[in-house]
Amino acid sequence: MRYLALACDYDGTVATQGTVDRETLAALERVVASGRKLILVTGRELPDLERVFPHLELFDRVVAENGALLYRPGTREQTPLCEGPREAFVRRLEERSVQPLSVGQCIVATRQPQETAVLEAIRELGLELQVIFNKGAVMVLPSGVNKSTGLKAALRELGLSSHNVVGIGDAENDHAFLGVCECAVAVANALETLKQRADVVTRGDHGAGVRELISQLLESDLAEWAPRLTRHAILLGRDDEGRQVSLRPHGQCVLVAGPSGSGKSTVVTAVLERLAARGYQFCLVDPEGDFEGFPDAVSVGDEQHAPSTEEFLQLLERFESTVLNLLGVSLADRPGVFAAALGRIQELRARTGRPHWLVMDEAHHMLPESWRPAPLTMPQLLESAVLITVHPDHVSPAALAAVDTVLAVGPEPGKTIKAFCSATGEPPPRIANDLTLDKLEVLAWFRRAGSPPLRVRVEPGSAERRRHRRKYAHGDVQDKSFYFRGPQEKLNLRAQNLALFVQIAAGVDDDTWMHHLRQGDYSRWVRDAIKDEALAEEICRIEGQNLPPQESRAQVKAAIEEKYTSAA
Repeated sequence: MRYLALACDYDGTVATQGTVDRETLAALERVVASGRKLILVTGRELPDLERVFPHLELFDRVVAENGALLYRPGTREQTPLCEGPREAFVRRLEERSVQPLSVGQCIVATRQPQETAVLEAIRELGLELQVIFNKGAVMVLPSGVNKSTGLKAALRELGLSSHNVVGIGDAENDHAFLGVCECAVAVANALETLKQRADVVTRGDHGAGVRELISQLLESDLAEWAPRLTRHAILLGRDDEGRQVSLRPHGQCVLVAGPSGSGKSTVVTAVLERLAARGYQFCLVDPEGDFEGFPDAVSVGDEQHAPSTEEFLQLLERFESTVLNLLGVSLADRPGVFAAALGRIQELRARTGRPHWLVMDEAHHMLPESWRPAPLTMPQLLESAVLITVHPDHVSPAALAAVDTVLAVGPEPGKTIKAFCSATGEPPPRIANDLTLDKLEVLAWFRRAGSPPLRVRVEPGSAERRRHRRKYAHGDVQDKSFYFRGPQEKLNLRAQNLALFVQIAAGVDDDTWMHHLRQGDYSRWVRDAIKDEALAEEICRIEGQNLPPQESRAQVKAAIEEKYTSAA
């Protein structure tokens, strides 16, 4: 289940002129019966809300006062989420005869056109307050407090992520909380600006729109709306035409396969970095310690110590992405440790929807051909998962059947995809026999789409970019080294990285330098060996300017140092 909670605005959304009708109330009850959580997110003060809506017990949490107050209907506990109004501020508004004037536990509210007097009072007293508008209402709160911050506090208590929430609203103050919901819905009567930012706009207005949403939610978990959620797409890279190629943030089972050392971890690291940047939680099962020290996750276990199941579960409960390092577990015991961890992860996923992604390295060991899961556990287990393997044909057929995207890496991607198809018993797609891939390229086959595989140049993650910069600055590009030979080929000076290139360039004679410059050798080398198109273009521009040797040397050196400072 993707959506474990429904977050609703009150006035103008579930309520019409302050009242919730019987049909909408019954629809909310059906949400509760489905096991999902209900959260009310409103600008109203709690006493006023209880007066007009005596059914707050339906909701697991109520975020009142526009995000400033958290209320637990089950226990009737209230928690202010910011400091209360300053007496001097309220007094100043009273002195200015601001009416109507309502003072809650945290919020101060009035109506337009009193915002001018409110802003003047804030300025005169030097207070750090913000003014929020809501269809004629004027609400004053401490800076940074809004429906979004209130919703996040409620979700934290419930152990849920905003990526498992669908939200619905109608007015200006709903922008903030809808923006953090995985699926943002506006009712038909919503302000036009809110409709433009929402993922979905209902056909019905007010309660009818809420009922429409609930009907879809209970029927299909909003699966038919998934293609609209493009704002959450996870960039993979670009195809040969320069078009972006992305992965869905939910529901995709991805197989990353290819020979050892072909770049599987580079591809997975880039995807995980972007998932982490969007706030998606992942659990990575790492049998060989290949992902030890991954910056966006906490690692449990090492070469000397087997991971503690309780420790990694506590981390997952606390919303931490986690690497389960099995290097300290004997080869014979790893499948058993993995199976035990998998059961606990499934329980957590069923309850909270987290971790959003499950990543399994060495999948042919973790999910071998003999692995036969219970039929009902498979959809949930591999709903959002990445399987990494050298041998796709050695992975459990049950797991391979769930794969909808194959990312083949290495020099013979067609062979990898054919091995996958042989294991699944399906005809392979048409792939050119001479197709080869560079280190940061994959052959992406979206299996269910019915389209042929396409070559994608992966957008590297920041860790990979740092690693490549170090490699190109001080490493060894081996057979792609630059050779300063000169017009008569009397020299044979090898530069296997940018640091040596800059050093040798400063010492070679002018004839040698200009010979390679006029032929465009420097930009060609940077483009082909360093794989930096922008730097190649800059050096190509210098090559075409007919500059004196010393000036062209200085400009090429400066262009390199600007991007690879450690090459100097």
